Amino acid sequence: MTLLHDGELSAAFDHAARRYDLLTAVNPGYRADLRRSARRLRLPGGGRGLRLLDLGCGTGTSTAALLATAPHAEIVAVDASAGMLERAAAKPWPPGVSFVHAPAEELGGAGGGFDAVFAAYLFRNVTDPDAVLAAVRTALEPGGRLAVHEYTLSGSAAHRAVWTAVCRGIVLPAGRLAGDGGLYRHLWRSVLAFDTVPEFTARLRRAGFRQVRALPLPGWQTGITHTVVAAAPDARQETP
Repeated sequence: MTLLHDGELSAAFDHAARRYDLLTAVNPGYRADLRRSARRLRLPGGGRGLRLLDLGCGTGTSTAALLATAPHAEIVAVDASAGMLERAAAKPWPPGVSFVHAPAEELGGAGGGFDAVFAAYLFRNVTDPDAVLAAVRTALEPGGRLAVHEYTLSGSAAHRAVWTAVCRGIVLPAGRLAGDGGLYRHLWRSVLAFDTVPEFTARLRRAGFRQVRALPLPGWQTGITHTVVAAAPDARQETP
């Protein structure tokens, strides 16, 4: 199963950036589900006084979801694709939102001290998910929250079959029509190759995250897309 990686994947996203919002808009519930996952961070006070990281922000749809649930927060949005980031930064944003061009494994340019991290459709696209989780844990304040919104299959053969049927019937033809067939073949295959929900939650626990829970999303994506929430250990839980 051939997948795109690193620079090759970033270049594919660069090429697809101009049409990406149009294609995701035809996915029922795409934006509403991102907002649902952002709300599952349970950020108090509309995010007032908080510093948040949107990791793998793409064209900014996940940034908008985070902003909707935390309108008073400072939000730093990061992506490895210059083309996607350019589309995101060109949209109207309040002064508290900024954008950084960087791979998910290299967050130095984004700074640290984040109270929460939101990562949508990111982890199955990185070469080393464990390295990204380590970077996220370092970037988070002790006790900081993580919400991962991702295509993580339940492990059921039925959910795997539904995903393949949707891709063959809708996603792959739309990708070819847009001139980005390679990227959307990657989308289909990367979900099949990535962790199931039990595997991904176990990966988070191995990385030192606590209070790990996988929460379903409604509609056709039930059993296919989940919000996985977790917390970085607080100072008392850190291993000496």
